[in-house]
Amino acid sequence: MGDAIRAPVIGAIVGLERVQAGVAYNPFSARTIEDPYPAYAALRARAPVYRSRLLRAWVFTRHVDVDAILRDHRHFGNDPRKGSLTRRQLAMLPPPREFTMLLLDPPDHTRLRALVSRAFTPRAISGLESRVRTILGGLLDDIDDPSAFDLMEAVARPLPVIVMAEMLGVPARDRARFAVWAARRARLLEPTISWRERKAGGAASRAFDAYFRPIIAERRAAPREDIVSALARAQDEGARLSEQETINMLRLLLGAGTETSANLIGNGILALLRNPDQLQRLRDDPGLIPAAVEELLRFDSSVQTDFRRVLEDCEVNGFALRKRDNIVLLLGAANRDPDVFVDPDRLDIGRRQGRHLSFGGGIHHCLGAPLARLESRIVLEMLLDRFKSIRLLDSRPRFSRGIVFRGLQSLPLSCIRA
Repeated sequence: MGDAIRAPVIGAIVGLERVQAGVAYNPFSARTIEDPYPAYAALRARAPVYRSRLLRAWVFTRHVDVDAILRDHRHFGNDPRKGSLTRRQLAMLPPPREFTMLLLDPPDHTRLRALVSRAFTPRAISGLESRVRTILGGLLDDIDDPSAFDLMEAVARPLPVIVMAEMLGVPARDRARFAVWAARRARLLEPTISWRERKAGGAASRAFDAYFRPIIAERRAAPREDIVSALARAQDEGARLSEQETINMLRLLLGAGTETSANLIGNGILALLRNPDQLQRLRDDPGLIPAAVEELLRFDSSVQTDFRRVLEDCEVNGFALRKRDNIVLLLGAANRDPDVFVDPDRLDIGRRQGRHLSFGGGIHHCLGAPLARLESRIVLEMLLDRFKSIRLLDSRPRFSRGIVFRGLQSLPLSCIRA
């Protein structure tokens, strides 16, 4: 259904919900994409458990509810086939054998996570620090004119792509293709995806798979020091990843290790530049940078929305849910819940209380969280060291059209070298 037809239909549904419930949530509106937090606050205050006709789902915004659902894999699952989907939505799903770990429930998820986690440990990620610094230093050196450049294009997008490409053993000559595959596949998770984008995402998936199948076979025969080799060798009591399962894991790492990190860097720098007092605190005390990364994750998460399906009838804080109901978890709303975070709409890089949900929770807690934290910390450290002045060239940079991922299309900056 084209946008010209869809817009009036969405408007009618949202208008009806506002009349009946006194509040409405339209994640597709330009205003919400630009700044979703006022809509989140209204939902939390008036309808913290909200039945959305538009999304055909229950929408949760309170930290306590979102956290509880993320941790309860007995009553809530990730497999989309277990929800109440239309025929059109079911037709758009990949074949089950191509499901990444993100869309699987126990016991399949448990087996795959046990195998993969051995190849993607926080200890292994910490060993990448020197290499990440070298890559970032080269990207910063390549900025011809620091008085006018796009941080997303120069740093935020290429850094995680190069890091993940190297972790997977992708040679430098193939990074450009790798970056295109990552961007096009990320759109497959968005309800806002167009038919053209879905076609491009499918083509990117097939190209990605064709690229890695011979590499997987090669690594099994002659392992190297990369994640593909680790996945190819991973075993648990005699069980090992099949070729397709290995491909699926590489697909997941492609998205988790690139799109989310790029958006975290861009959103974080924008938040600091809009709060110059907090940026100055970092300059005065660089020891605050690890805490600042956590606060930036909370303040404007690169992943705003997660989904679950009800596996059996249950209740959440007195609200009855039925088997196969669809659940939308607004992580960005939970991260600004005033019951958990004092003055939640204020950026405070020294914040100590509360636990953000930007990496999800429970058995599906983001595998790439240590890498995202590492890259973001190093970007902050090196930008502040490299530039004595950083300012926005556009006070209202545009966000990409999405409700799952929140990230900037561009972030024009003007910097003065230290």
